[in-house]
Amino acid sequence: EEEEEARLPNGGCLPCPPGPAGAVPAGTALEEPLRSCRLRGEAARSPSPPRSPAGDARSRAAALRTRRDRAEPPAPPRGFTDVSLNSRNTFEVSRRRSAPEQLPLGAAAPAAPAPQEPAERARHWAGIAGAGSSFAEFFTRNFFTKKTKELKPAVQSAPGWKLFGKVPPRENLPKDSKIIQQEYEARTGRMYKPPPPSARRKNIEFEPLSTTALILEDRPANLPAKSVEEALRHRQEYDEMVAEAKKREIKEAHKRKKIMRERFKQEENIASAMVIWVNEILPNWEGMRATRRVRELWWQGLPPSVRGKVWSLAVGNELNITPELYEIFLSRAKERWKSFSETSSENDTEDAGASVADREASLELIKLDISRTFPSLYIFQKGGPYHDLLHSVLGAYTCYRPDVGYVQGMSFIAAVLILNLEEADAFIAFANLLNKPCQLAFFRVDHSMMLKYFAAFEVFFEENLPKLFLHFKSYSLTPDIYLIDWIFTLYSKSLPLDLACRVWDVFCRDGEEFLFRTGLGILRLYEDILLQMDFIHIAQFLTKLPEDITSEKLFSCIAAIQMQNSNKKWAQVFASLMKDNKEGDKNHSPAPKN
Repeated sequence: EEEEEARLPNGGCLPCPPGPAGAVPAGTALEEPLRSCRLRGEAARSPSPPRSPAGDARSRAAALRTRRDRAEPPAPPRGFTDVSLNSRNTFEVSRRRSAPEQLPLGAAAPAAPAPQEPAERARHWAGIAGAGSSFAEFFTRNFFTKKTKELKPAVQSAPGWKLFGKVPPRENLPKDSKIIQQEYEARTGRMYKPPPPSARRKNIEFEPLSTTALILEDRPANLPAKSVEEALRHRQEYDEMVAEAKKREIKEAHKRKKIMRERFKQEENIASAMVIWVNEILPNWEGMRATRRVRELWWQGLPPSVRGKVWSLAVGNELNITPELYEIFLSRAKERWKSFSETSSENDTEDAGASVADREASLELIKLDISRTFPSLYIFQKGGPYHDLLHSVLGAYTCYRPDVGYVQGMSFIAAVLILNLEEADAFIAFANLLNKPCQLAFFRVDHSMMLKYFAAFEVFFEENLPKLFLHFKSYSLTPDIYLIDWIFTLYSKSLPLDLACRVWDVFCRDGEEFLFRTGLGILRLYEDILLQMDFIHIAQFLTKLPEDITSEKLFSCIAAIQMQNSNKKWAQVFASLMKDNKEGDKNHSPAPKN
């Protein structure tokens, strides 16, 4: 440090002009404050004791005499010692180049001074000191002023579009609920004291997980409090709601238990019946199928494991269809679909003279009907496991019976058979089932035969349900409005699938008579509801029956239907209608020409 100070003129202090005789030595007023500041800074940085002022003055005087002897021009002052006091009362000393604080506008910075003699330098600084206040005040004003950080006021950006980065200041900040409550209490002068938890909802055995218990809650502080009468009334209403909820829960629990008991009982019956069917009935089918015991087991429903086998045996194979024959017609159907997709325009021209049934056998109609077959199961739609299988069975049948072709509704019958039989067996049962007189009349759209079946149905309808029969007559509601859909799909579209399968069980046992008996059983089950409906609502209701229908209720109503009219059974009534129709045709036939 001493070497550095020796290189600086006057030890780093500004020269002071000589004063009058007897005055304070020149430079003393400037050296003392700088020396004290510098010594304090050195004391803070180093633990060594400060040097005496006399020693410092002698070293600086010696350095000045050495420069004067060498006749070197004095260097300009390199800088002032700038002392500032920060917020923690510690001095920060830095050196920077000296420059006048204020310059006139447009004036250039002063150039470095030329070398001057010591006398001229003394007169220069004396003129500066006499121009204004004392030099000590000028020096202390510029170098010992405490620089403090001035906090700049926060400048809010002007409200503008958020797209350009300007967000308007939030004037109303959201208030907490506690602050709102405190403001309300300060404004009204009322203090809200919530009742202790132990004082509310005492002796409540049943607490429903709903909003019904809110009736017991106290009102907020900003609303009038409940009166004693109102609180008692709310308590009574709440107890009534709880009692009703208890009753409803108990009733539903009993209902669930009853359903579970019936299901377990049904499963036990099915398991025991399966053993009988497998070990006793199926090995001796021809000898036991007509016995009373087998017919009673048949009425109760076939076990799912033997249902397909029993259906195949009951329907029979009068057409003598073999699995090999099915493969032949399936290959024909695939060739037809391929040619149809390649040359659709040519096929349209060829089909122009074909029958209506043959036109309905087109690929587009089959595809459309398959997508609407049991849509809730998602197994027959495109991408499902049985989509291609159902498509193959229906396509093979259209090639096997081009006179019948494909008619809407066949997909439901084929789908039920596929769910219970293998592919070839399902096709054999499907072809033989549609060859029955009733199904053949409906699928070939034989109007005369269909009218005879409707007339026979109305005979037993009037016999069993006379009141509902007259109600239907008053609205001119004929059986074809609801029976066609039932017969075309064999109730597989209108009833739940498990219930439809049980209807199929007895249909395979009793034949076409049971189809019309089932229709009368449905009308008997919903007789009270249908008597309150008009034409439109009856037709809509019978097209889509309720899904909550149970097999026990339906079969109890079916069992109550008596298929006898004047001691005539179904077959006898239908045969008499056929005979009357033939005689009428003879009477209306033209006379032969001579």
